[in-house]
Amino acid sequence: MVQSLWQSSKASEQQSGLDQLVYRSNIIGTDRRVCNYGGGNTSSKTIVQDFRGRDVEVMYVKGSGSDLATMKAGNFTGLRMDDIRPLFEKSDMSDEDMVAYLVNCMIDSKHPRASIETLLHAFLPFKHVDHTHPDSIISLCCADNGKELAKEIFGDRFVWVPYIRPGFKLSKMIAEGVLNNPKAELVLMEKHGLVTWGETSEACYAQTIKIITEAEDFIEARINDAKLFGGVKHPTLEPEVRKSIAAQVMPTIRGAVSDAKKMILSFDDADDVLQFVAGHDSAKLSQVGAACPDHLVHTKVVPLFIDWTPNVDDVEGLIAKLKEGVAAYKEMYTAYFERNKNEGDVMFEAAPRVILIPGVGMINTGKSWAMSQVSGALYHRAIAVMRGATALGNFVSLSENESYNVEYWPLELYKLSLAPPEAEFSRQIAFITGGAGGIGSETARRFVSEGAHVVLADLNQEGAQKVADEINAKWGEHRALAVKMDVTIEEMVQAAYAETALNYGGVDIIVNNAGLATSSPFDETSLKEWNLNMNVLGTGYFLVAREAFKLMKVQAIGGNMVFIGSKNSVYAGKNATAYSSVKALEAHLARCIAAEGGEFGIRVNTILPDAILQGSAIWNGSWRNERAAAYGIEPDQLEEYYRKRTTLLVNIFPRDIAEGIAFFASSKSAKTTGCMLTIDGGVPAAFTR
Repeated sequence: MVQSLWQSSKASEQQSGLDQLVYRSNIIGTDRRVCNYGGGNTSSKTIVQDFRGRDVEVMYVKGSGSDLATMKAGNFTGLRMDDIRPLFEKSDMSDEDMVAYLVNCMIDSKHPRASIETLLHAFLPFKHVDHTHPDSIISLCCADNGKELAKEIFGDRFVWVPYIRPGFKLSKMIAEGVLNNPKAELVLMEKHGLVTWGETSEACYAQTIKIITEAEDFIEARINDAKLFGGVKHPTLEPEVRKSIAAQVMPTIRGAVSDAKKMILSFDDADDVLQFVAGHDSAKLSQVGAACPDHLVHTKVVPLFIDWTPNVDDVEGLIAKLKEGVAAYKEMYTAYFERNKNEGDVMFEAAPRVILIPGVGMINTGKSWAMSQVSGALYHRAIAVMRGATALGNFVSLSENESYNVEYWPLELYKLSLAPPEAEFSRQIAFITGGAGGIGSETARRFVSEGAHVVLADLNQEGAQKVADEINAKWGEHRALAVKMDVTIEEMVQAAYAETALNYGGVDIIVNNAGLATSSPFDETSLKEWNLNMNVLGTGYFLVAREAFKLMKVQAIGGNMVFIGSKNSVYAGKNATAYSSVKALEAHLARCIAAEGGEFGIRVNTILPDAILQGSAIWNGSWRNERAAAYGIEPDQLEEYYRKRTTLLVNIFPRDIAEGIAFFASSKSAKTTGCMLTIDGGVPAAFTR
């Protein structure tokens, strides 16, 4: 049940009316049962001094493209009320004319463009107005008998407005309805949401919560869990089984939904999702349509519901149904677009954003993990609305054409245009072994800075987690994932990729970087030392690459592998027979995989660095002393020794290798595979020939 989040002590800290509006907006948006991600809007009318020092009545209203939960003062638009009020006398106004007019009403040109629902707030004669999308209210507004039930709940205190798309007409209808009903305390917008108001910010928020609670109480008294969604049809699988199945099928889904652009996936098996996908009526119910106009941009008009009976022994059958289902959905969506398109419309990707699997849960897609979470969060709200609406009557939605016109509405597309442009590695997932070390961590930061999601695989999980935490703090939740992995243990490698698939959907880039090094004269090289090098640097690289190759083939959207070899891949290092031999093996292994991977769009290239002492666990151990002894110098002289033997007289740093890796993984080397790139400052003995 929704609870008031208002804290008088925090509210009193807000110095200005705008600060109080920010506070109210944030606590409204924090509870998604009250307001959708990116949806809803709030306003406050106050007196400010203009640039000439005159007192002017100004309305601050949420600007376009922001989210109530996180918006700040700079996300609100201030408009002069004296300029807006004359619009109420008009009979109609197009979206384009309204937007152009409101630009001239702004008190500051640096403010964001005003929301399409600005006039809804302006035309109401109240100081503070909230427009929200509460689950309970949307349930009522999406029930076929909603208006009649609203009378039972609210008596004559409400105004019911039939569905029309937001804009001038809707704003005027709401205002006229309120003005014609002196007892009105709220507006119910059919298939859309709630409008409330108050003389103070606190009173406005309190009214919002009060109305929501009244509707919640009414609905909960009518919920019959045994009959919810038609009763239970499918069993729910155990948690670990659900995750295992999701990890197995998500690469297939990712490949199927990634057409012109790749998608990032997320898995959700929350209780409400599992209850919904288990229902007798849920497959049909899910296809009625979106629960709220705000959902359409992120969830599309309907999800893909897979007709599958949960069975742990039938994962291949599920994969086949998923392939068929996604293909059929694309055909359906293309036909939907063709039936409804307007001149100049360009179709979004045709693949589903929400995929529902009985017994398993929900898989969401988006251009990033964060956006896949938005799709999922909005479908949680859809489930809540269908739960409420079916307890009250029958769930109804917008017509197909209404849905299309919201999804492809120019003003909604404008919101999307506010997103920053996509970077080189946007929509890509990079799996980096040795992720806690110097090269691995620097490479992760390099990829993330250009849009990637990264998995840091390392035996040193604590170190990998530290890097992941740093990345997530800077770049956003779940941009990096740390997993513990020993590259020599097949089951751990497979488990790490399964975890990657479960978290992001698959993999696009692998960086085979985990390593060690030993040094001994050849005749003193023990079998144990030889096998250690071979296991970690040979077998380990093989296992990491083989499992990635399998995954990339399943996705069928190409892929990149970058091996971190060594100068010693082509140069016989003194007293380093085991290390040098296996580094040569790595380089040739990469070429072999490149030869087989070409037909699948899988590129494999190798970086040959030399002597990267910074941030390397290898150089912090005995290897430093052993290499110094091989050259007859002291360990603290080693860095200068390596610098002087390069033709460029430079040292090599992790960031230098990260740049080379980024080049090989990027579109800049799209036609390069089976290649070796030396980044060693120019060691003549290691020149390839």
